[in-house]
Amino acid sequence: MVQIYILIAVVILAIIAVVVALRRKKEQKPLSKLAALAFGFVIAGIIFGDNQLVGYSLIGIGVILAIIDIIKKSKL
Repeated sequence: MVQIYILIAVVILAIIAVVVALRRKKEQKPLSKLAALAFGFVIAGIIFGDNQLVGYSLIGIGVILAIIDIIKKSKL
């Protein structure tokens, strides 16, 4: 049952990403190293979601790194 919720969340995030990409035709900035690392942790958490402790820990680390990256970019 949890896998269905994860699949739904991934599909929704993919739809949001497509909509944002289509609406934003401006100059695209590459991901920062911290954002790419956060993205990797979230993807790893989804892949290794069979073990809930490992999966949720990896997703949590990814979210924390993404928040740190947002804070660092907002101070510039």
